[in-house]
Amino acid sequence: MPAVDGDIVAALQNAWQAILDFLAPLLSPDWGALVALIPLLVLPLVLLYLLAASGAWTVYGLARPRPRVRYEEGARPLPLGPDGRPEPPAGLPFSLRAGFVYPPGTARSPEGDDLSVICPMCRVERPAELPTCGNCGLVLRVDPGIRVSRPAGPPPGGATIA
Repeated sequence: MPAVDGDIVAALQNAWQAILDFLAPLLSPDWGALVALIPLLVLPLVLLYLLAASGAWTVYGLARPRPRVRYEEGARPLPLGPDGRPEPPAGLPFSLRAGFVYPPGTARSPEGDDLSVICPMCRVERPAELPTCGNCGLVLRVDPGIRVSRPAGPPPGGATIA
């Protein structure tokens, strides 16, 4: 019987060794191989973050609110006050005789009439060809370029622009 006991002990030792060989890589992994896998695990996360961030900025860039601008060119009619009389705006050349407001920097109308300007500071009328107000000394130099006009009221339909 001693041989049978030796076979059982050897079989138990072999079974135990097989269990230990199976559990060894799970309990004590090869850290060098796992560290080598870190870039493969992190790279998709970084790419996903960059894709989401660039997509969010693209959506914002396409959907953000933009100002609605209408460009002014040439003369336009003088605005009328509540009493129906023309009210020339301050700082812009105008002609009461023709009834038009002209772009900044204009000194003569196309008909050859001298234009006037109301000083935005002291509200005194002066010829448009003079760059300085004779009353308060305000220098009104305007570089002719793109002129932006404001709408007279809200857009049709009653919606306001925020």
